[in-house]
Amino acid sequence: MGEPDLNTKKKRVIGLKQTLRAIQQNKTCVVYLANDVDEHILRRIKMASHGKDVKIVITRVGRKELGQICRIDVSAAVVALVQE
Repeated sequence: MGEPDLNTKKKRVIGLKQTLRAIQQNKTCVVYLANDVDEHILRRIKMASHGKDVKIVITRVGRKELGQICRIDVSAAVVALVQE
């Protein structure tokens, strides 16, 4: 149902603050955004990723479903896979 990479054993961070921190520390390789993400969140991710090797993917699922895919009890607008 969701993005296959989110179910792997790669380390991931969930949420805007943790994702922005990972991007700033050059640890993020892929950022997944829910398809109903707020425009200001999308802008912040794009600004933080500018000039960095970060792939941004807008998923086909909403925030609630993205949270379920990540096996958390709340919705998630932003999920990032990070390098170890």
